[in-house]
Amino acid sequence: MFLRSAFRGLAAVAVVACADRAPSHAPASITLVDDAGDTVRLAKAAQRVISLVPSATETMIAIGATTRIVGRTRFDAATEIANLPSVGGSVDPSIESIVALHPDLVIGWGTQIREIVRAHLASINVPVFEIRVQDTSDVFRAIGNLGKLVARDSAATVLASSIRATLDSVRTAVANVPARDVMFVIYPDPAMTAGPHTFIDELVGVAGGRSVFHDLPDQWPTVSMEEIVRRRPELLIVSQTDSANALQQFRSRPGWRDLAAVRAGNVATVSANLTQRPGPRIGEAARVLQLAIHPEPRPR
Repeated sequence: MFLRSAFRGLAAVAVVACADRAPSHAPASITLVDDAGDTVRLAKAAQRVISLVPSATETMIAIGATTRIVGRTRFDAATEIANLPSVGGSVDPSIESIVALHPDLVIGWGTQIREIVRAHLASINVPVFEIRVQDTSDVFRAIGNLGKLVARDSAATVLASSIRATLDSVRTAVANVPARDVMFVIYPDPAMTAGPHTFIDELVGVAGGRSVFHDLPDQWPTVSMEEIVRRRPELLIVSQTDSANALQQFRSRPGWRDLAAVRAGNVATVSANLTQRPGPRIGEAARVLQLAIHPEPRPR
């Protein structure tokens, strides 16, 4: 079953990868309401795009619109755009660098700091389409909207179907396995985790886990060590950007080292660039989380 699923996924990727070379029947104009509730109007499909949202950049690549990307942020790691000029950070991009690249669309996301960027770009008639992603339904909406903005609707549909198929495959793999109580560690000090109604919390559930902080009101809460100890996670899933030995580090951290999960060595590491980006790789992220929560038996 896994091989058949993998084959279907590869076939879908191949279709999407060809999209940038396929003929495009773009509408004369595009009008979309973004996630901030603002109406964005384009005279035609965007040809020169700067995305300040790394997951949106990855989506552009995945739907075959790589050649539309003219600039990147310093957080974009995709090799396909490694040679493009950087406009700085996602939160604090250089307005001058953006303007110099003559974009006809900028993909951004909210907060007051970014609103300043949006207002500046609006003053020089550069449209900004805002994306806000918290859960997986937001991910699929973003994929669809990005497909419309660059006239890659069909490719976006194929991509979304491929992701859903992978998520279904992961659910099936753990359907008859008891869920494990886990804590997804975004930062260890102060301890930050993923709360309810977030894409990470949902992916953990798909992968056969149950977040010990599923009942908190905040989506990205900072929690006390006392509360972590009280909730007794069976497994820590540590998100990191390097190859450091997380188990060794947690065994040296006050408070963490006293957790039963740490004493038992139940600490798994996952890539932050994979699991913390709500974009086209959430199916892959779910598979990685599944292997962390319910490791497959090793051959003897």
